Amino acid sequence: MNELDQKINTHFPGLVVRKDLVKAVKGNAIVPSYVLEYLLGQYCATSDEPTIQTGIETVKEILAKHYVHRNEAGLVRSNIKEKGRYKVIDKISVDLNDKKDVYEAQFSNLGLKDVLVDSGTVKKHPKLLVGGVWCIADLEYEFSEDKSASPWILSTLKPIQLSHFDFDGYVEARKQFTTDEWIDLLVQSIGFNPEMFGKRSKLTQLVRLIPFCERNYNLIELGPKGTGKSHIYSEFSPHGILISGGEVTVPKLFVNNASGKIGLVGYWDCVAFDEFAGKQKRVDKALVDIMKNYMANKSFSRGVETLGAEASMVFVGNTQHTVPYMLKNSDLFFELPNKFYDSAFLDRIHFYIPGWEVDIIRGEMFSSGYGFVVDYLAEILRSLRNHDYSDRYKEHFTLSSDISTRDRDGINKTFSGLMKIIFPQGGASKEEIEELLRFAIEGRKRVKDQLMRMDSTYGNVRFAYLGADGQAKPVTTLEEEEYPGYYHKSIAEGEAGEILEAAPDSPQVPSEPLAPAEPVLKEKHLTFQENQKGLSFDTLLGPYLRDATAITVTDPYIRLFYQMRNFMEFLETVVKHKAPDEEVSVHLITTEDEFKGEQQKDNLERMKESADSVGVNFTWEFDDTGTIHARHIVTNHGWKISLDRGLDIFQHYDMNDAFTFANRLQQYRPCKAFEVTFIATEGMSNEH
Repeated sequence: MNELDQKINTHFPGLVVRKDLVKAVKGNAIVPSYVLEYLLGQYCATSDEPTIQTGIETVKEILAKHYVHRNEAGLVRSNIKEKGRYKVIDKISVDLNDKKDVYEAQFSNLGLKDVLVDSGTVKKHPKLLVGGVWCIADLEYEFSEDKSASPWILSTLKPIQLSHFDFDGYVEARKQFTTDEWIDLLVQSIGFNPEMFGKRSKLTQLVRLIPFCERNYNLIELGPKGTGKSHIYSEFSPHGILISGGEVTVPKLFVNNASGKIGLVGYWDCVAFDEFAGKQKRVDKALVDIMKNYMANKSFSRGVETLGAEASMVFVGNTQHTVPYMLKNSDLFFELPNKFYDSAFLDRIHFYIPGWEVDIIRGEMFSSGYGFVVDYLAEILRSLRNHDYSDRYKEHFTLSSDISTRDRDGINKTFSGLMKIIFPQGGASKEEIEELLRFAIEGRKRVKDQLMRMDSTYGNVRFAYLGADGQAKPVTTLEEEEYPGYYHKSIAEGEAGEILEAAPDSPQVPSEPLAPAEPVLKEKHLTFQENQKGLSFDTLLGPYLRDATAITVTDPYIRLFYQMRNFMEFLETVVKHKAPDEEVSVHLITTEDEFKGEQQKDNLERMKESADSVGVNFTWEFDDTGTIHARHIVTNHGWKISLDRGLDIFQHYDMNDAFTFANRLQQYRPCKAFEVTFIATEGMSNEH
């Protein structure tokens, strides 16, 4: 266990579980994570290895004996008949049979219908009536001569979720963790290894939790396949339900006017729509209208009566096109079904998660560290729905006056949700509050900027906030930074193909990294956001290396394999920017790896041999004084390039997959947040 895992076990004993155990016990059981973690939480919520191993065996045994596989349903039914009573783990839903005036249960995997349930059980667990609940149940078999009577009787039923928890204890324990440690604990609780994510990517994962802790929160995430968009809504919480976007009807979601039965929004904290994108999908116009009203007013009508509900709405879908394609030809809502491609509907969305920034899930991204048993965290998030943290930034910041009420609502709800998740105990610093506020503003700005492209009646809004000094601080989206040429254009109403230039005062972001082939070299300072794409050593550094005959790189961290690979790619850039008949000397000053020094030397030697063959004289030295911290590149023709991260500017990507473009081409990799300064040396003029 690392230091964080030990700390987690110390402050949350019995409430955390090692996240790789879920895979160890799952086998071929098609069951949500929260069901497995409920069982693991009973037997494996410890850091003691022998107890964990015994617990795993116990959980496997329980699943083997009591979890119902559909293909073994006949055998389980036979067991119940022979033994008279038997415990099963299955998804159970209940319907009222109004002809007989009784409640009848259906067991999803066991294939049983018409199992009698007493009304007390239904009153205690009303979600049985909508969508069904995973339960541990005792079933009895009692044959009767009465042909109409069912022999199956449900004697006890216990939904698989935590029955009680100590909220005050949770808040107290939170105070023992730094902000970064707490965020890592939450990311591990979701099941991911936090080392594989930058800060921005971690916040994106945490936004997916806001619908569980914030009432009536409307969230959309569109992006490529395989990024885990729907996982949280199907596996993470017993209070959320995931339904296919194509299956939604007004009676199922809101109310059945014939029976008066309330739909999903009346019972679930979060209703998520999977596979929401797809231009050709058929959608009921009446559903869109009721959803618009519900998402704006938290209410819907049942005949003459108006009912309120608290369910958050989440829409997740796959995009078929790249971001620049969507920005050039339409907008970032381009993939939605036509009936939902409606500015009034989309204006009710509080945050747009940029799914194209989320990594496609790879095996190495899963965590083997400790995280909360998910149903414990689900109950915590649910109790946080009763709190409001939306005013926690107002001591330091105010939103720009031209941000509309609806925009403010979206920003405030996202900010409140993130504060509840990360700072339930309060105590966030001004800088931490500012970071979350900027993130909340960006997610709502992404919605509003697209609405302005779709509908010319939306006025231009300046998304900014003011500090105590009254200075306005503008917020941009990452797409705006990456594709300023496409982003600041609007589509003429009714003419989706015709693109008009935006107003001249649109905020333009410098695009130096994507400069033309022969740029004017200037002294400058550039800042890049986390997850920004379109960068490469060729475009960023190449022009400043051209014509140099001697280059010195100082970077103490050229030790691990990925750092070596970065340096090799730097040498490739040097080669691309020199004439074939010229030679260049490259000298590296770094530090020796304490544990794998021989491997490090071997890799550097191999680089040297390779460089010799293409006209690059590569040498290196180890600085063992321990005093080199700065990271920079100095050329003999008058430039110093200061990189605060050295050459380590890219996020994790799969180096072993030869068939991904991120592996082959740097511009398709998301980068880390970093800054670079180009300084003219030796009395050079400002322009070269």
